[in-house]
Parts: sequence; structure tokens; C-alpha cells
Amino acid sequence: MQERQHSHANPAFPLNFAPLEGTRRDCEDCGNGARLGFQFDYAYQPIVDLHHRTVFAHEALVRGPSGESAATVLSQVNDQNRYRFDQACRVKAIKGAAELGLEQPVSINFLPNAIYKPEVCIRTTLEAARIHGFPLEKIIFEVTEGERIEDGPWFAEILREYKRCGFQTAIDDFGAGYAGLKLLADFQPDIIKIDMDLVRNIDSNRARQTIVRRLVDLCRDMEIQVVAEGIETPAERDFLYDSGIHLMQGYLFARPQFRAVAELDPAALHMGRR
Repeated sequence: MQERQHSHANPAFPLNFAPLEGTRRDCEDCGNGARLGFQFDYAYQPIVDLHHRTVFAHEALVRGPSGESAATVLSQVNDQNRYRFDQACRVKAIKGAAELGLEQPVSINFLPNAIYKPEVCIRTTLEAARIHGFPLEKIIFEVTEGERIEDGPWFAEILREYKRCGFQTAIDDFGAGYAGLKLLADFQPDIIKIDMDLVRNIDSNRARQTIVRRLVDLCRDMEIQVVAEGIETPAERDFLYDSGIHLMQGYLFARPQFRAVAELDPAALHMGRR
């Protein structure tokens, strides 16, 4: 991995980030699960930019320590360990991305209801990025739209703080829950990811086509990038591309690879009618 030199200082960010006592050891403990009570790791799946036929970013997807499904890990998360798990995810994903030498951004899912000390949450992430030499602007924090948010305005403020700190933000599974448009009214993320249920067979479903086209228009007006996820067929890809979506993710392009960088299928990057 190329050595990167960058500064994390940002005068626009209102919190005073003094180094945490024992931060390096704390980050290592979070990363290896020593204090969490169970082990986990990550697979990485690319998000492709079809306009340039390149990788836009990689999503870090939680897995068991030997590549087991995400469900085997998430079933062990409860109210007692939710906060530590959220912190561990950040550290582990950043460390893994740095070790793989990823040049593109890494997208990390986080649990909004686990954030009860924003200054500590962000400070731990800053320290993990510093330790592993991963630029802040290449970290995307995703939150699932369907996640039950206890306090919407407070959550929007948390996302605004993340953006001021230099991170990118994304709403995942957009269209799967009921709070999407209200959340967009309170906060405009850098990216929204359209839920795969809206994408599935969109080439032959007029209702889904209308919804997605209107959503693309809305995001264009709000200067939000759109990612379509769960792409499995060339027909889905072609319709979405023709609708103005150039960022996509799904098995058509590459499956997640455990502790590795996935290789794209070159043929999937070329539209059938082009």
C-alpha cells in the first residue's frame, strides 16, 4: 500500500478531539473482538461506475471469522454490546481496507441507535483512520433507511457532523422503509442506494420504473448521487443506466470476496445495446 500523508484537522467540526487514553490499544481491541465477546470479519464488494467502467467504491460487508453469513454475526448483537459492536465495525473495516490497499472509498454500515456519544464514536474512527493511513474523505458511512430511528432530528444532526468531519454519508436500502423522504427533507446525504426490491425485474415492471425515474430526478435536483444495488441481470443494468444511474452494485458485476478485493466481470461493464 502506498503511504498516504493527510491531515484530519477540520476547523468546521465543532468537537474537540483530544487523543483517547489508550486509543491504539482500544482500537486493536475493537478490531479483534477481544472486548466484544465474539469475532467477526469482512467481505468486500465493489460498487461500479459504469460511465467510466471503473470501481467507484467498495462496501464492507460483515461476515463471521471464517466467512460465515452476516446473520451469524448480527444475531449476537444486543442492547448490551451494540455500541461496542458499532465501534468494532468501523475499526475492523478501515483496517481491512488499508491492508488490502484499496484506493477507492470504503463504505461502512453503522448503527444509528448505537451512537450515544458522538464525540467518542467519531474520535475512534478518526484514530483508526490515522493508525491505518486511510484518508477520511474515502470513508463512507451508510445507514439503512429501514433502521428504526428513535430521534429523527438528532440523527440528522449526527449525519451533518459526520459530513463536517470529512466523511461521506449514504442512506442504504432507500425505498425499503417509510422514513426516506422525511429523512431527505432533514438531511441530504452524499449518496442514496436504491433498495434491491425496487431494482428486481425493473426492466419489466412499470410501477418500479416510474418510482425509480422520479427518484433519480429528485436526487439530481438535490445533488445526491444514486447507487442501484442488487443488480443481477443485464436487462436491469441497461434500464437503470438509461434512466441516469451510473453507479451500481450486485452479483452481475462481482460477488463479495472474504478478506479480498473482488475482481469485476469485464463483460458486465458493457451495456448490451452499446
